[in-house]
Amino acid sequence: MIDSFVRQTLLDPGNVTEGGLAAVLGTAFGRGTDGGDCYFQFICQEGWSLEDGLVKSASFNIERGVGIRVISGEQTGFAYSDEITLPAMLEAGRTARSIAGAGQTGSVAVRPGVGRESALYLPDDPLGSLDEARKIGLLKHVDAEARAADPRVTQVMCSLAGVREVVLILTAEGEMVTDVRPLVRMNVQVLVEQGGRRESGSAGGGGRSGYVYFTEEDRAGAYAREAVRQALVNLDAVDAPAGSMKVVLGPGWPGVLLHEAIGHGLEGDFNRKGTSAFAGRVGERVAAPGITIVDDGTLPGRRGSLNVDDEGTVTQQTMLIEDGYLRGYMQDRLNGRLSGTRSTGNGRRESYAHLPMPRMTNTYMLAGGHDPAEIIASVDRGLYAVNFGGGQVDITSGKFVFSASEAYLIEDGRVTRPVKGATLIGNGPDVLTRVSMVGSDLELDTGVGTCGKEGQGVPVGVGQPTLRIDGMTVGGTQAA
Repeated sequence: MIDSFVRQTLLDPGNVTEGGLAAVLGTAFGRGTDGGDCYFQFICQEGWSLEDGLVKSASFNIERGVGIRVISGEQTGFAYSDEITLPAMLEAGRTARSIAGAGQTGSVAVRPGVGRESALYLPDDPLGSLDEARKIGLLKHVDAEARAADPRVTQVMCSLAGVREVVLILTAEGEMVTDVRPLVRMNVQVLVEQGGRRESGSAGGGGRSGYVYFTEEDRAGAYAREAVRQALVNLDAVDAPAGSMKVVLGPGWPGVLLHEAIGHGLEGDFNRKGTSAFAGRVGERVAAPGITIVDDGTLPGRRGSLNVDDEGTVTQQTMLIEDGYLRGYMQDRLNGRLSGTRSTGNGRRESYAHLPMPRMTNTYMLAGGHDPAEIIASVDRGLYAVNFGGGQVDITSGKFVFSASEAYLIEDGRVTRPVKGATLIGNGPDVLTRVSMVGSDLELDTGVGTCGKEGQGVPVGVGQPTLRIDGMTVGGTQAA
């Protein structure tokens, strides 16, 4: 039924038959080509924002198009069209083949591809899951919950976004795979004021479902209260210390440091080209014992999960680092083939107008054997980083800088005063060797991650248990 819906949504507007698709395949992927695909996409998305109880903005957008990629050796030709018509696709196919420098045209039959046996999410339509009044009502509920949480709240800003994406992937071999991908997200930001001092806090989450996700267990209200809690913590924060010290990372969202400082370095293209700090090191010890890191696109309903990736490959759990040893990289079809391996289901693209590349899905570190309280108690003086804001990383060297949006001092084995202005500075591969304790409390983030790479953004997930890292550089505003 889904296949029928997908084909109708994407192909009927241009009256494209399977015979027409076969003609496009024959034009683009004749003799002399080594692969490629036709990526059809229909995306419908909306956004709502509320500020101080009033609707500030509302948006609605629909896009439809097809991108054709032809691979010949290491050369890739790519062309796309926002018209899904047979003439437009034939022209794009000829153009892509010409760019790739491939050979003659041929004939390729269209046939069903292999999809996932059990879907990770339902083909929901988030935009239609609530009417307009209930969407606004949900945001007003967030506003009310935040203001009721504390009288020091002076401003509340919240937003709601929903996406329904329909994709059809037709490989150079003629295999056809389809997917319907819902995605929702809510963000909340509050400002609090006390004695002339103003601070902010934020929270949010989402996943692959309809807007009912936010009404279940009153997640929307929980986000509001969490944003207020963070802002109030910042009201009491003192200047962060600077210097080399033990750092304890909290569970969940702090895994974004793992994603940026280590995850990108384990993507196949950087390693094939030798530009990653992990290039050529499979089988070597790259982390402390007890550290196991996976990329897993198969977690039901998670923001970074996909039934199939954007090349039509079924997603999987990929072991990256096992007990400190590097086991492999995340691959798309092109880099897998050129590296002598295979795709791990990590071929991702922002839209039909972009080329796929190896990208993360849900990347996290597995739990260890230490109680989180034990980890805190083991630190005489250090920093406990619970939440992170922005950061930067250099893939080649692994060097990174991350700012902590919520952090505390650890003194004599106890979490004491909150601090502001703390930044973590280090090198991803080096930090992996400095992890001395891994907690038993693995958590995934709430569903807010968007990963950028070469100008493309895709939804991702991160996670980790509580970690103790020894000898990490902390940037702050006072001496440690």
